[in-house]
Amino acid sequence: MFKKLIRMGALAIVDAVAVAVSWILTLVLLRLDLSICLRENYFFLIGGICWTFVVNLLLGLYLTLLKYANIRDAVKLLLFGALTLLYNAIVSWCSEEFIIGWAIMVTMFTIGIIGISRFFFRIIGFMVEAHHRAVARKSDMKRVLIIGGGSAGHSLIKELQDNANSKMIPVCVLDDSEVKVGRSINGVKVVGKISDVVYAVRKYAIDKIIIAIPSLDKKALHDVVALCKKTKRQVLTIPGIYQLADGTVSIKDIKEVNLLDLLGREQVKVNLDEILGYIENKVVLVTGGGGSIGSELCRQIATHSPKQLIILDVYENNAYEIEQELKRKLPELNLLTLIASVRDSGKVDDVFEKYRPQIVFHAAAHKHVPLMETSPNEAVKNNVCGTFNVADAAGRFGTEKFVLISTDKAVNPTNIMGATKRICEMIVQTINKKYETDYVAVRFGNVLGSNGSVIPLFTKQIAEGGPVTVTHKDIVRYFMTIPEAVSLVLQAGAYAKGGEIFVLNMGEPVRIYDLAVNIIKLSGLEPEKDIKIEITGLRPGEKLYEEMLMSEEGLDKTANDMIYIGKPLELDEHTLFDTIKEMKDLAYQETDVMKEVVHQLVPTYKIDKR
Repeated sequence: MFKKLIRMGALAIVDAVAVAVSWILTLVLLRLDLSICLRENYFFLIGGICWTFVVNLLLGLYLTLLKYANIRDAVKLLLFGALTLLYNAIVSWCSEEFIIGWAIMVTMFTIGIIGISRFFFRIIGFMVEAHHRAVARKSDMKRVLIIGGGSAGHSLIKELQDNANSKMIPVCVLDDSEVKVGRSINGVKVVGKISDVVYAVRKYAIDKIIIAIPSLDKKALHDVVALCKKTKRQVLTIPGIYQLADGTVSIKDIKEVNLLDLLGREQVKVNLDEILGYIENKVVLVTGGGGSIGSELCRQIATHSPKQLIILDVYENNAYEIEQELKRKLPELNLLTLIASVRDSGKVDDVFEKYRPQIVFHAAAHKHVPLMETSPNEAVKNNVCGTFNVADAAGRFGTEKFVLISTDKAVNPTNIMGATKRICEMIVQTINKKYETDYVAVRFGNVLGSNGSVIPLFTKQIAEGGPVTVTHKDIVRYFMTIPEAVSLVLQAGAYAKGGEIFVLNMGEPVRIYDLAVNIIKLSGLEPEKDIKIEITGLRPGEKLYEEMLMSEEGLDKTANDMIYIGKPLELDEHTLFDTIKEMKDLAYQETDVMKEVVHQLVPTYKIDKR
């Protein structure tokens, strides 16, 4: 409070001096007798000082922090000027010495001196920031080309220019609008169209490219990114249009071009009403709920009003993380987290008996192909035995729907992981005949960002200076984001009538070598020159390409053209379950012939002899 009074007193003194100086300057410039005018009209001068103090006090101009004076304060200053002009006009009308020109001139001087006093520190701040930016430009500032001269591009340019912490300076803009070419945006010239990007990068010595057209669809963005890749410069983007509703762009919003941008397709859409219809007010269990797929299932299920969501996982750290996230975001959610292994049939039965889940999503599994090749017994224990335990308990305790998360590696498998997942599909198709529960499997390919995904590996290898490792130059994979895959899994559950294998349409396969090249280029580096690409050879159990459908299954459409149904196969129940029991016994005996046993049940499994 004391500091505030001192500041107000200092400003009041400055204002008093400003009024007095304005009077004297005006009298001198108008060649009026200074001594006579001041002597005969001193009471008007004192009145002007008091008027200034009262008006500024009422307008709050004594409360402004000089360092942060802004446009609102400037508007208040203009209002003060209008009221001061009114006072000075009255003085000139009452005094014989003063004329109306005096009133206008003295008002202008008063506003000018007081305005400078209020904005002095802000002006100094701008000058210091400008100096810092000029110094930075000579050192480590990156020269940036902006693609897009619309409102997003304008906001981005202003942010880069005004933010003292920015390490980027906008140099030029490209835009396909004929009207904008040749004009300037905040002093940055639009030098051509987007197709001129290679020429512009070379001419203006550009270090980075930022795509600032949030309204671009994925296909158009893919085309622009393809052009930018030719420049061998790092390419960045800003968020989509839905994230820019307030019309502003922050430096923190700038991000690397992601893989979905490279895939050149739109995000998969699902009918949320269908999902809500069978999840709402139901007890839902997610096994493997702490994993990459399981945790995203929990996130999406939690937003569809379940009666209770049960997260079950053997790994406590992952389970804890998703539990805490959901508690923060959805405090009203009825959430239960259980630490348990699906291998433990007694514990699984206990969970079903106590909580009676109506919907089960079974995501618990060992998924790493090379690791399972050296531990085939563990693959059987966790994938085959675990799935049988949960599926059988679901039937015995009256679960309505059971959804197995499967994989494209289950089709004509060349690795033990894929073969065990194929047995899991066989389990749900066969056990569907035994119980009232609707059992289905959902099969899809690689998901971006999941544990073990190739993208985080490439990013880490690039950050470490390479090399980027690819197992084979011709290896291809299907890709989908985790939220896309999970939303389709949820919708497939709505279509479930029992016994189906749902196959997700993963779009066109992507060559992993091309993916590595693109990620290196988009990091602003040159493949084989800055970052080497090393071909390491196929790993044990790895295919050149993945298949989504077995030849004998056939294919039916659903209401969503991203989801298809593979027709159920006829399987002998007794043979299947007897073999599974034998496999379980052998697995816990740590047999060395597990792959051969699995092959007997899955004839399409080609054992990798390496």
